[in-house]
Amino acid sequence: MNADSPALVVIGGGPAGMMCAYQAAKRGLAVTLLEPNDKLGRKLRITGKGRCNLTNNCDVKTFMANIPGDGRFLYSALSRLGPAETMAFFEENGLPLKTERGNRVFPQSDNANDVANLMASLCRRAGVRILKRRAGQIIAENGAVAGVMTDAGCIPCRAAAVCTGGLSYPLTGSDGAGYRFAEALGHTVNPTRPSLVPLESPDEYCAEMQGFSLKNVTLSAYENGKLLYKELGEMLFTHFGVSGPLVLSASAHMRKMGSAAYKLEIDLKPGLDEKKLDARLLRDFEKYANKEYKNALGDLLGSKMIPVVIRLSGIPEDTRVNHITREQRMKLLHLLKAFPVAVSGARPIDEAIVTAGGVSTKEVNPRTMESKLLSGLYFAGEVLDLDAYTGGFNLQIAWSTGFVAGNSV
Repeated sequence: MNADSPALVVIGGGPAGMMCAYQAAKRGLAVTLLEPNDKLGRKLRITGKGRCNLTNNCDVKTFMANIPGDGRFLYSALSRLGPAETMAFFEENGLPLKTERGNRVFPQSDNANDVANLMASLCRRAGVRILKRRAGQIIAENGAVAGVMTDAGCIPCRAAAVCTGGLSYPLTGSDGAGYRFAEALGHTVNPTRPSLVPLESPDEYCAEMQGFSLKNVTLSAYENGKLLYKELGEMLFTHFGVSGPLVLSASAHMRKMGSAAYKLEIDLKPGLDEKKLDARLLRDFEKYANKEYKNALGDLLGSKMIPVVIRLSGIPEDTRVNHITREQRMKLLHLLKAFPVAVSGARPIDEAIVTAGGVSTKEVNPRTMESKLLSGLYFAGEVLDLDAYTGGFNLQIAWSTGFVAGNSV
């Protein structure tokens, strides 16, 4: 190893990789960052619909409640760089932030490029050497990292940090390379699956309502008949099923897709209990007493949903409203409080926001992010078997694990 060899090679220029490289270089280490894309943080630049929900303004206890898997691994990392420290880090480095509904934190500019550009700038100012190269293999000798093979030759080094992301958004370069590096060096990679992903439904009426969005509804998700998730918010019907914030969050709980039975129920009127909703129906039915049923639901439902609700209620559309029985009205009421959507599966992993599964955390030291199997090998970010719900939690995992790795090398 010559004098020009870096102490650390960071593989992947996403949020975890940039944080890791910056923290290590700031400590005076010679750091080389490998990123095959033209720009650092390519996936980061499109997160949050281009606004970048970079963390969640909550305490560590609340944060842990938003990790469906084994979140205990993150205690040490979050104690060193939690949401409060992350927000301070960005603001102290010149990026003003704001907190929105659900404690989601965004840059005041609403521009994800500002987050990515700041991290890239910090790396350069700290002396990180950024190379547009693709890593192909991590070389180990005598139980320790000795170098990283790239498409332009070998870079000798004493440590390597794998920050390659998962399998979601493959066009940004997330192709699962980190899993291959880990397996080649003896690590266990737990099966990957999509998380925070739209859901497919066999119900034809979803496609019939394609593009129709619901706001201020409550979505409940069930696994084998047991309530798994319940939340108020927004969702959307699509040609394949359902999407939108509520659905993406619900999908993170559906961890046995293929072996368990899942279904959704939508409370279209969560602000009204059954008694109040019945009173509302009676008022509407009185208003439209001499109309046909199909023309009496306009005050309650969007136009795209009316034909579907009519069919599912079992009340003939040409029934005069003043002829609708109490039993029929109760069936409609139940439908409005528990509109059913069957779930047949998740959309492909390349449509997911996050990859669940990955490098087993049992083989990684939570205090350093160093491999327990190979000296000088570190992991950070989505490549690890860590994922969380929507709301900035997944990016915080990337910042925290990257921070710990960069300060531990």
